[in-house]
Amino acid sequence: MTRKPPPPATPPTKAHVVRCPGCGGPSRYAPDNPFRPFCSERCKLADLGAWANEEFRVGAVEDADGPLDDAPESGSARPPRH
Repeated sequence: MTRKPPPPATPPTKAHVVRCPGCGGPSRYAPDNPFRPFCSERCKLADLGAWANEEFRVGAVEDADGPLDDAPESGSARPPRH
């Protein structure tokens, strides 16, 4: 019985080099970079700390009817908008 040769290995995908959102330096955006899109663990943890300290915020658009906190607690809720 003859052995079949193993299938050829898939060629590695070309990694993209992107700007690190932490320091602005180059960062490999590839599966072998566990910190992607960051260049290092330091940049990744600094960004996480900034989010934890609420230095970054996601803006919200207030509804024309007012904030959702004014919704009645008991009774019927507002019907969904379509």
